[in-house]
Amino acid sequence: MYNLDIGVIIPLENLLENGVQELKDLGLNACQLNGWNSEYFTEENAKKIKTMIAEHDIRISSLWVGWPGPRIWDFIDGPSTLGLVPKEFRFERMEALKKGADFAKLIGITDITTHVGFIPENPSTTEYMETVMIIRDVAQYCKKLGLYFNFETGQETPITLLRTIQDIGLDNLGINLDPANLLMYGKGNPQDAVDMYGDYIRGVHVKDGLYPTDGRRLGKETPVGEGMVDFPVLIQKLKEHNYNGALIIEREISGPQQKEDILKAKALLEDILEKL
Repeated sequence: MYNLDIGVIIPLENLLENGVQELKDLGLNACQLNGWNSEYFTEENAKKIKTMIAEHDIRISSLWVGWPGPRIWDFIDGPSTLGLVPKEFRFERMEALKKGADFAKLIGITDITTHVGFIPENPSTTEYMETVMIIRDVAQYCKKLGLYFNFETGQETPITLLRTIQDIGLDNLGINLDPANLLMYGKGNPQDAVDMYGDYIRGVHVKDGLYPTDGRRLGKETPVGEGMVDFPVLIQKLKEHNYNGALIIEREISGPQQKEDILKAKALLEDILEKL
């Protein structure tokens, strides 16, 4: 049996307002916090969360830190609106990520995670070199706090992400593997990507999806087990690479169906882990 914590993504404001009830309802003891609004990154809120997770023995795998400004999740406007790549948004987004790092330190967790945007595939361009410098600045800030800076996968090919990590050259860089994103952005086969990313993987989103069918829109997200991610193979590969982090279920819909799909994903994961 392969013993890994199974968790779910919880918005920071939800945890502060409702406590751990959502996790209890799902029968889970782990989560990834999702924080898009830096106004919540206060010492008071950090103390509240520390008390909460201690009382209920909850594991927070990382803080997913969002950033201000426009965000359009497609192939046309995505490159100019997402992450740290677009020049006009870099400074305020760097500051948001640093505030998130400060908050993660206050909570007592070791990792922050984010999408850095569509990293340029051509490493010889000025845009690529500037992106590397900007990410290095944020990652160095995290390093001083004793934190890992994790890239969520999907908006770049696996080899581009590896090259970026190597060019940044710091030892506190990690990867949050989102297998569905690799498919939905048309960037790679997630099972093969595990072997490419190897020991850099510090987090995993359990999300499923399909390859895109046109050049403008991402592929479709599906319930776990109904898309193209081969989770038995993927989790076996994670085991081979000695992954010991959490499996964080992500289902990007809302309402009762979201809870139903999360519970189905949980059951599927438990079955896979039992057999390994």
